[in-house]
Amino acid sequence: MTLQRWLILVSAALLIATALVVAPGGRAQAAVTLLSQGKPATSSTTENAGTSAAAAVDGNTGTRWASAFADPQWLQVDLGATSAISRVVLNWETAYAKSFQLQVSNSATGPWTSIYTTTTGTGGTQTLDVTGSGRYVRMLGTERGTGFGYSLWEFQVYGGTDGGPTACSTANAAQGKTATASSTENGGTPASAAVDGNPGTRWSSAAADPQWIQVDLGSTKTICQVVLSWETAYGKAFQVQVSDNAAGPWNPIYTTTTGTGGTQTLDVTGSGRYLRVNGTQRGTAYGYSLWELVVHTTDGGSGPVIPPTDPVNPDFGPNVSVFTPATPQAQMQAKLDQVAAQQHTNQFGTERYALLFKPGTYAADVNLGFNTQVAGLGLSPDDVNINGHVRVEADWLQQGDNPNNKQNATQNFWRSAENMAVTPPNGQIERWAVAQAAPYRRMHLKGAPEIQLWSGGDGWASGGLFADTKIDNTVVSGSQQQWISRNSEFGSWTGSVWNMVFVGTTGAPPQHFPDPAHTVVGTTPVIREKPFLYVDNAGSYNVFVPALRQNASGTSWSHGPAAGTSISLSQFLVAKPDTPIATINAALDQGKHLLFTPGVYHLTDTIKVTKPNTVVLGLGLATLTPDTGKTAISVADVDGVKLGGLLIDAGPVNTPVLVEIGQAGSNANHAANPTSLHDVFVRVGGGSHLGKATVSLQVNSNNVIGDHMWLWRADHGDQVGWDVNTAANGLVVNGNDVTMYGLFVEHYQQFETLWNGNGGKTYFYQNEMPYDVPNQAAWTSGGGMQGWAAYKVAGNVTSHEAWGVGSYSFFQTNPSIVASHSFEVPDTPGVRFHDLVSVSLGGVGTIANVINNTGGTANAATQQRYVVSYP
Repeated sequence: MTLQRWLILVSAALLIATALVVAPGGRAQAAVTLLSQGKPATSSTTENAGTSAAAAVDGNTGTRWASAFADPQWLQVDLGATSAISRVVLNWETAYAKSFQLQVSNSATGPWTSIYTTTTGTGGTQTLDVTGSGRYVRMLGTERGTGFGYSLWEFQVYGGTDGGPTACSTANAAQGKTATASSTENGGTPASAAVDGNPGTRWSSAAADPQWIQVDLGSTKTICQVVLSWETAYGKAFQVQVSDNAAGPWNPIYTTTTGTGGTQTLDVTGSGRYLRVNGTQRGTAYGYSLWELVVHTTDGGSGPVIPPTDPVNPDFGPNVSVFTPATPQAQMQAKLDQVAAQQHTNQFGTERYALLFKPGTYAADVNLGFNTQVAGLGLSPDDVNINGHVRVEADWLQQGDNPNNKQNATQNFWRSAENMAVTPPNGQIERWAVAQAAPYRRMHLKGAPEIQLWSGGDGWASGGLFADTKIDNTVVSGSQQQWISRNSEFGSWTGSVWNMVFVGTTGAPPQHFPDPAHTVVGTTPVIREKPFLYVDNAGSYNVFVPALRQNASGTSWSHGPAAGTSISLSQFLVAKPDTPIATINAALDQGKHLLFTPGVYHLTDTIKVTKPNTVVLGLGLATLTPDTGKTAISVADVDGVKLGGLLIDAGPVNTPVLVEIGQAGSNANHAANPTSLHDVFVRVGGGSHLGKATVSLQVNSNNVIGDHMWLWRADHGDQVGWDVNTAANGLVVNGNDVTMYGLFVEHYQQFETLWNGNGGKTYFYQNEMPYDVPNQAAWTSGGGMQGWAAYKVAGNVTSHEAWGVGSYSFFQTNPSIVASHSFEVPDTPGVRFHDLVSVSLGGVGTIANVINNTGGTANAATQQRYVVSYP
């Protein structure tokens, strides 16, 4: 296989469910249904035994049909019955058809009627709306687009059966409706939990026969399908019944005495306002228990229409600028300067921007302000070359008491540079003077003798992150208090203040702690790089999802093509701030991925990610604000979800958990395909609206990877105060084998990080305790402790390890406040910490010990305290 073919990456199958529409006569027309999956398929030829015709209709985007290297070739599928065809989706591998026809017939041997013809096919994923009828559907290729044959990852035919009933809606008519039951096991398993759309909650009955659960659909519905997602306690013998009265009489529309549990999808025919599952014989000694009771109907309730995404000309909205090498340089620079000027000091504003560069070479000076992302749209950083600068300056925030000293970089938050090469002119230096939430990711800095991570003078700085980045020459950290460099490559590094951490980074200084404070870990045990947007050679947008790497050192891309897969943007919902939350959730439920364009999204409900391998990606620091106290985004306990590039801004109604990964009690093993979070930031307060949240991020699933997070209870800005922007915990980890890289958690009012799961690992931790503690009595975890530890490992944990961790105090409201220690852990051999520091910033406030009762006191007399290892 050639390198070119190896680099072409799999696009996930496009799953489209079309809403019911009302015909002129008022009759509901059929929704689009996938007809071809799993049906018999044949072809003119196959390239080899591993590329059979069946692989194109198996629903697996990792298998494919491929033909011999000749024209013509065909692939056909037998739908089993004559069907009305309304859409065909062709998911091409590299070997695509330039000229082809889609044909239908009622006989496997023809004659064939063409319903689509083209001589200008471009490959990729083609979604073709067609009109035709037949039992057999054929793709007839007459001219190949490459020197290979023809190859399809998936061949999907959508439509409905001619003369049959109106097709089932994809919407769940039961979700959110009133449900009742004969009994409940306990208060935590009510009937309503089976119709809440959350696969992590359930109804369960008493352990006796018979038992029932029923749902009121609100009006009489024609029911075509019922899906029962059983917990372990399933029904062996049961009926599905319907009625127009809550008390019956009941009409059975499905009966079984051989139920097997699991997820049962039952095609039924019946009508009624009420639907009941009536269990007469349990399959276990427990009662009956359903995670979800889903009801599909044929009359209305089809749910939101999901707008398609054109992968060649997507609508990213007004806050995304896409530059090409043909863009006039003056026009491009004017736009860059306009955004930079607007965002220079716009820390808490609502404006968000993404500045994107298609592959090519540019002369540009990109000065990044708040809430701005600059990114290349190549598959490799070297595909986009900026001759100039991509920089952040420290030139606006007063430092100390001198109004003329504006070199303070400690509030240069919320901006990013990603996926491009930069060559400063004439040997000039580059500057990246940043604080938290300002990643320099997948970058290649060429030519510059050095990159400075502070003002270059006497300014303060408090960052930061390099990830998957190559710096040809020297990094000078200057006054940077702390920094993490992960899977990067440097010519050299000079500088240290309190906590410089290097994981899987070549060119790092040698291990030495605390003076200089260099924590060096040779390889990254497990990592997936952040997914990113790119444009392929055909001009189509895709999202590249890097592969999982283990025991990795250096970048993923500088020694050859990065491993991973591509997903066509056609398989994403491209959301804008006015996209209804119902549309977002419907798209996710249909298997779509999600791309948030820049802006602030006011949420009235939770964004629910329930499908494995879903990608949720934000551009331009897309911001999610839960206005009603509901979780902003929840991820089910499934494999391989990726969240990246999001700012979660707490709303005015207290939210118990802002971001939840896995439901409570999650126990699946995801080691082979973990969920990962990349550049996910949380803010509680500071903006123009009030913000409150009990827990910012709760990780219940196992094996989750955190790749750069800043969880921040605001210490400045508007709507800030001890009793104003209340927030107990930044991070709570309940899952096992969770790994965090670049974890920043600041100013929370109780345990800022609380780790309850075993096998956890943290590589770099930065914390500031709350500035605004009013008095000691208001801030104590009990048991004789003063204050709350910044990082607490629960007493029942037997294995945990951390490298390069620091916590600082600045109790400016009441400098007499004391924290007993920064880190609180059980004294057990499996819990180990390396290279720890506590700092009393300016000597304002006291931290009595670094970890447990070890390390000594940081206060005005001795502002820094270090521990090399514990125990």
